[in-house]
Amino acid sequence: MPRCDDGRTVRRGIHRKILEGPVANPSPRRMLPLLSAPRMGGRDAMTCQFRCGNACAHEVSNTSDNPYFNDILTNTLSRRGALRAGALGTLVATAGVAGAAVPAFADPGDEAAAQTLGWGHQKGGLRFTPVAPNSADALTVADGYASSVVVRWGDPVLPDAPAFDFDHQTAAAQAKQFGYNCDYVTFFPLGRDRGLLWVNHEYTDENLMFRGWTSGDTVPLEQVKIGMAAHGGSVVEIERAGWSGEWKLVTRGRRRYNRRVTAQTPMRFSGPATGSALLKTAADPRGTTVFGTLNNCGGGTTPWNTVLTGEENWNQYFVGGNGVPDAQKPYLTRYGISTTTAIPSGNRRFDRVEERFDLAKHPQEINRFGWVVEVDPFDPDSTPIKRTALGRFAHEAATTTLTRDRRVAVYMGDDGRFEYIYKFVSKDRYIPGFDRHNRGLLDEGTLYVAIFTGDSPATEIDGTGKLPADGAFDGTGKWVPLVSGSRSFVDGMTAQEVLVYTRIAADKVGATKMDRPEDIERNPVNGNIYAALTNNSNRAVANADEANPRASNRHGHILEIAEDGNDAGATVFRWALPLVCGDPNDPSTYFAGFDKTQVSPISCPDNVTFDREGNLWIATDGNALGKNDGLFAMPLSGPDRGHVRQFLTVPYGAETCGPLITPDQLSVFVAVQHPGEITGATPDNPASHWPDGGTGQPRPSVAVAWHKQGKKIGS
Repeated sequence: MPRCDDGRTVRRGIHRKILEGPVANPSPRRMLPLLSAPRMGGRDAMTCQFRCGNACAHEVSNTSDNPYFNDILTNTLSRRGALRAGALGTLVATAGVAGAAVPAFADPGDEAAAQTLGWGHQKGGLRFTPVAPNSADALTVADGYASSVVVRWGDPVLPDAPAFDFDHQTAAAQAKQFGYNCDYVTFFPLGRDRGLLWVNHEYTDENLMFRGWTSGDTVPLEQVKIGMAAHGGSVVEIERAGWSGEWKLVTRGRRRYNRRVTAQTPMRFSGPATGSALLKTAADPRGTTVFGTLNNCGGGTTPWNTVLTGEENWNQYFVGGNGVPDAQKPYLTRYGISTTTAIPSGNRRFDRVEERFDLAKHPQEINRFGWVVEVDPFDPDSTPIKRTALGRFAHEAATTTLTRDRRVAVYMGDDGRFEYIYKFVSKDRYIPGFDRHNRGLLDEGTLYVAIFTGDSPATEIDGTGKLPADGAFDGTGKWVPLVSGSRSFVDGMTAQEVLVYTRIAADKVGATKMDRPEDIERNPVNGNIYAALTNNSNRAVANADEANPRASNRHGHILEIAEDGNDAGATVFRWALPLVCGDPNDPSTYFAGFDKTQVSPISCPDNVTFDREGNLWIATDGNALGKNDGLFAMPLSGPDRGHVRQFLTVPYGAETCGPLITPDQLSVFVAVQHPGEITGATPDNPASHWPDGGTGQPRPSVAVAWHKQGKKIGS
């Protein structure tokens, strides 16, 4: 789901000492194969070109002088020695929070603390044998498990869709077939044995989709139209295979929920920016309607059973940035759009089909992308809605939860180097069953951006990943309001400007620059928030900070946030890093204090999810250790805390997306994105033949894995 970088990643997590106190050494376990020679960048150049328009080769768009953590540590009160094993830590006041108390992490074995911070008990352990790192052109799952493909690129979605024919594709057919490069996956049960899958289609690899493809003006217009139709998302009905955890695509009957959403689907704006002059175009002088959604990466679901899908690297689809009015150019630059080049290298040239993608002619059209889009999977005739109250940036996640007083909170990452983490909290409360009321909740509320503060002296954060003297990368933080309805909290910007140019608003309030914030999810057991920080090769030693502690961060980390009172509506929090990824032999890695000789190597965390026991599951993208990406599991409590194990690997050249564990925990879905996306690969010389094998062309697909004996995932 992330935007392209050179494969360098960061992981966020929590230190064992903070959460649990001293833990006895775990019993000896089988040694896992380790990787000793990490390569310089896990993503192939083809991925960088097609996923994000070579964003990592461009200048960093965030040139603000916002302070890094280390710049403001002198204002932070140290809490060294304040934490005691087996008890709640002392509350800390920080100068940036006007004396407000912030929560400490709790020992999960402390019942009082568990009730205070929402800890549940991890009832089930993870007992599978890890998959060894590999480069196989196959979906490899842990022993005792099986897997199968649920739906492939080109499979019929609408009942009248034709069968897929690689050498005779048409745009009309693709608009009715499963789209390309699947990403975010979510599941809506229709009873025990049927359900709906929503799947994002992030981007297209035209050079793998068409024989003899070349970019530019010579590309047949039909191929451009096929690419537009392959973006967006799909709703497909699936059914359980017998009594197992396997699921299959329903291919018969009416399939009344099935739907395709593309780059040309009619949509409407909703929320405070609707009708803004910044959204008006010649084709839409009211600024209320728009066609299509682009580069849909991460997402979420709402309590009223709709999908939220985030538009991420949408900036790469436009041309003519050099021809916009001079006053608009700084805004384009902040969003990574060239204002000196008419046609960026490798551009898909959607402007040849629809003139609106030429900014020299339609400079406001680009402001109509970069939003969270809401889609009703149960109504294929409904109009998708771009929710402007959630802000405009490179949306990765849009994870919802309820505050203590039942308002809706949405957590979002802006997937870019030195970009920010956001939260939206609705003004009104969610009312179960009151659909008409609930569907307006995302139109009015407060949009926040996060500021993090470390609690260690700057001299102890040296860019190497070495833990500070207190044994943890951790600290405090606050959510700073940017806008609430028609009220702007940012000097010099109106509310509508804040929502359209959210990155600039966040710059102005001093938000903390992070290492590519990607998926952000809330743990159903402990109530804490976990975010994947994928990587950032541009972070220098001088601007390493406690939340981003490694310079030239190749492998990423996991960040945990514990909000005050375990309330998603709180504006202060504590944070820590439980996982700093990479080769366990590398001293800069950290696995929550677990024995690193027993863990799986992990690089470039992208998407995260949880099982019902609260174990963290991590999908990777751009493994910089030289092996295939995969899906990993890590307990967050008990003696196995930090014990990362690889559950599956995806085929050669692919990225692991999703993932999704079904409510009964009998199945885990993964979206296998861009198999065979390797420089030099073409349809006549493919680098992968997955999923069909033989001489078949690689086809991005959603797969499902299950235990052969019907046990829960991870057992």
